[in-house]
Amino acid sequence: MRYFSTRGAGPVSLDDALRQGIAGDGGLFLPERLPRFEVDAFDGAETIPAVAELLLGPFFAQSGLEPELCRILEETFSFPIPATRLPIDGHDVSLLELYHGPTVAFKDVGAGFLAACLSRLEGDVDDPLTILVATSGDTGGAVAAAFDERPGMRVVVLFPDGRVSERQAHQLCCWSDNVLSLKVQGSFDDCQALVKGAMADSDLSRRHRFSSANSINIGRLLPQSTYYADSSLRHFRRTGNRPGYVIPTGNLGNAFACVMAREMGLPIGPVILATNANRTIADYFETLEWLPRASLQTLASAMDVGDPSNMERLRHLVGEADVLREQLGIVSVTDE
Repeated sequence: MRYFSTRGAGPVSLDDALRQGIAGDGGLFLPERLPRFEVDAFDGAETIPAVAELLLGPFFAQSGLEPELCRILEETFSFPIPATRLPIDGHDVSLLELYHGPTVAFKDVGAGFLAACLSRLEGDVDDPLTILVATSGDTGGAVAAAFDERPGMRVVVLFPDGRVSERQAHQLCCWSDNVLSLKVQGSFDDCQALVKGAMADSDLSRRHRFSSANSINIGRLLPQSTYYADSSLRHFRRTGNRPGYVIPTGNLGNAFACVMAREMGLPIGPVILATNANRTIADYFETLEWLPRASLQTLASAMDVGDPSNMERLRHLVGEADVLREQLGIVSVTDE
């Protein structure tokens, strides 16, 4: 499987897409094509690692990591991800519990997977890979935990000063010497702009061997699609219905992973994006104009994103707003 930038550059291998994080032309990597599955292709796959092995197998074709895929998945999914039924009369509603990882963030799945991949591809202590991370709250802690003390890996976390909780700030700054956390005077979007700018500087990027563990890295999204595949298959087998999902979204990576699973043929019904007062996506669906803006600070700080990066992938894969709003719903929720 080869990977191309949303802006045209490529092709590169999966291994290089993981290493680079972002394409040389500033775009985001996507596979040249998505595999298509029938539901019965997953018969007998009763665990997330088993579902993930079938789902992700085509993405790893001809990768140097292909022989390691089973071990990578066992390492990634070392904690449970149950879908717990909620006591709502007259409705079949479940909560997909993505908070059982080491930092209690759903991003533990993608960060753990990416660390497991890159530590197998790299690991030279004399020439380490530098993982640049912008965080609005929980990404940095998950990435730091995943890469902590891994040989040949160093992490630089940029987070907006005063815009993460006290507990999150502690979680960002408690790791070993290979993790450096830096407060930025600004918003998450400023942090993200610094990361993208550094990675777009070819000389700087080559000197420090930059990569990314934000959801701009395709290695974050591939494993996230697997828990949507697994939970939708379980619901479909139990009820015969395709479940819908309501997905809180900041940088849009988690929701894109769900859409990607649906595009691959998994039995997924309606997908609703839930945002806070940062209405960039909601306004795009209403006006058909993509107008990123400075993020607003809310109670849900991890979702305070005014220019969600993965909209570029979503528009490339599915279409512009007139198409997207036919396939996705959106609700913007205020602090009140």
